[in-house]
Amino acid sequence: MSETSSYGLWSLVIINSLFFIAFAFSFTRPRTSQDWRSLGAYSAFILALFTEMYGFPLTIYLLSGWLSSKFPGIDFFAHDSGHLLEVMFGWSSNPHFARFTS
Repeated sequence: MSETSSYGLWSLVIINSLFFIAFAFSFTRPRTSQDWRSLGAYSAFILALFTEMYGFPLTIYLLSGWLSSKFPGIDFFAHDSGHLLEVMFGWSSNPHFARFTS
């Protein structure tokens, strides 16, 4: 059985980003350079949000070297291991129903 990453759904990042940006564009209809800058900032936020959700979590990327040395044998690119506090405290319950979820 090959292990696949639970992240890297780049097509979902692109589709969701385009949908939300087009939705905002349909309401704002930017005309001035200030309007275009505002839409650009919103677009950057949406792209970063969906990249973090479906593409690749930046926190895991930045900490992956340290995490793999402190917690060997854990696949941090699996979805359940992406809940870092659950892994670091050693709780083996489902992280979606555990202490740190809201």
